[in-house]
Amino acid sequence: MKYSIIPSSQTVVYHCKARGIKNIIISPGSRNAPLTIGFTEDPFFNCYSIVDERSAAFFAMGIAQQLKEPAVVLCTSGSALLNYYPAISEAFYSDIPLVVISADRPPYKVDIGDGQTIRQEDVFKNHIAFGANLKLDVSHASEKVLKYDKESLDGATVEEAQLTVQEFNDAVLDKAFNVVFSLNSPIHINVPFEEPLYEVITEPTLTPNVNIIRKEHKGFDLENFQGYLDIWNGAKRKIVLVGVNFPNTVDQKYLEILAKDPSVIVLKECTSNLHHPNFFPSIDSIIAPIEKSPNKEELFKQLQPEVVLTFGGLIVSKKIKAFLREYSPTYHWHIDAHKASNTFFSLTHHFKTEPNTFFGKLLKKKSVPISDYHQYWSQAKIRYISRRAAYMKEIPFSDMLAFNHLMGSIPKKYQLQLGNSSAIRYAQLFDLDASVTVFCNRGTSGIDGSTSTAIGAALHTDEPTLLVSGDLSFLYDSNALWIKYIRPDFRIIVINNGGGGIFRILPGKDKSDNFETFFETTHQIDLADIAKTYNFDIVSVADESSLISELEGFYAKSQRPKILEIKTPRLLNDEILLNYFDFIS
Repeated sequence: MKYSIIPSSQTVVYHCKARGIKNIIISPGSRNAPLTIGFTEDPFFNCYSIVDERSAAFFAMGIAQQLKEPAVVLCTSGSALLNYYPAISEAFYSDIPLVVISADRPPYKVDIGDGQTIRQEDVFKNHIAFGANLKLDVSHASEKVLKYDKESLDGATVEEAQLTVQEFNDAVLDKAFNVVFSLNSPIHINVPFEEPLYEVITEPTLTPNVNIIRKEHKGFDLENFQGYLDIWNGAKRKIVLVGVNFPNTVDQKYLEILAKDPSVIVLKECTSNLHHPNFFPSIDSIIAPIEKSPNKEELFKQLQPEVVLTFGGLIVSKKIKAFLREYSPTYHWHIDAHKASNTFFSLTHHFKTEPNTFFGKLLKKKSVPISDYHQYWSQAKIRYISRRAAYMKEIPFSDMLAFNHLMGSIPKKYQLQLGNSSAIRYAQLFDLDASVTVFCNRGTSGIDGSTSTAIGAALHTDEPTLLVSGDLSFLYDSNALWIKYIRPDFRIIVINNGGGGIFRILPGKDKSDNFETFFETTHQIDLADIAKTYNFDIVSVADESSLISELEGFYAKSQRPKILEIKTPRLLNDEILLNYFDFIS
């Protein structure tokens, strides 16, 4: 094996390996050469080369998402690092353990006009859990250190100063890695290197000091819990609301108890990965008819819960957020081992534990109050399901009709990755087979990076992956198709309505003279040209019968990944979606 001669490179690689971090996504460069050598020469690591740093970071995030363990992104100095920021912010708000390692110039070369140099230290400080700014080795290229930055030695010899540097670097790396494992949140490690960068040796020159702090699994805090138990058991109107949730994180026995409680309605988004016939998917289909009812105030008060219990990540539905902010619960409890978001401005308690632990205590000795809460709203669910089926038979070909067909076509056990904006919102309106797992970058809800994330995630799941994306999101992240690690069973469905069609449903769209240019962003890009460039098979459809026909063979085994482009009418989709809520009302 080969090792970089630079001590800090050996140290960083050693710390990663000591903690079992295997997946390293490298964007080619020169300043990061010492680390690239260290990772790629060691067969312990799975190394991936991805040129576009923004795509590389989302790809790494997809791997970390599926494995629920840290993945590393590594880049050279300068603006390359800044391209990681969209994925870092997404990982920060989605609780995904991303390790960002950046090579840097020596401190004495920052802000003097040296090429490819920016202020890299703490550049992500608002969206990471910890930043480790390593010190420059003084034993490497020591003649340059003595010439340009002798003051940093503080009167010590090179050997003495290097011992201090090594001690500092080991300690700060311990802190960084212990944070990423304990909080499942991104960290940034900035490593300055002086030239020469490519010198190698066959044996390491040091053994870094690694202090691994194991996760502490704290017991559930039972102090005053009886009071919460009394509140829960006495409340006749309770909502359990679940956003982004990793599959199989809640025992089915607890879901069964919640599903059978007449005082509970479980509102779940498709990203919750929870399933039961008594649960309430398509939250907007419950709330929209109330918004349009002449008895709006009365019905909203009838739906208003005494207790809202939330767990999982961020919520998509604007309607449920608006409802719970206006008709606040008496109690809002959130379950999460680390953090709680006051989404509805009514948070009263944060239970710092895992859902299974919490439900094990809450539902162990449960008393069920007399209530018609679930029964009443279950009837409303039956009505909207019936009306939705009727509406699908009346509407022309459109985004909504396309989603009706494609959501029902997804094979069992597939992984479904959803793009943001229109894609995730339409997906919320339809049912999925319980074996399909669903993911979406809801931390920041950006349209950037959905394809790269899905490609990374696909590498670490046994079943095939389908990405459903809007056209702008697909085009925005088209560099993801450049990634050479795409599985041949990877599938993409692009809803191409010729622009950002979701903006047509927003209030005030008719007030802008430049709407199509600056909001909707119409385009005439031929997706077939992009598919050809990156060696994807592609089929385009523009009517219902063609879509049904193509879906039949779309998921069959193939030698190359496939794209199904569904072209829908740009000027009709908004009317059909808005009319849906009128129709079911």
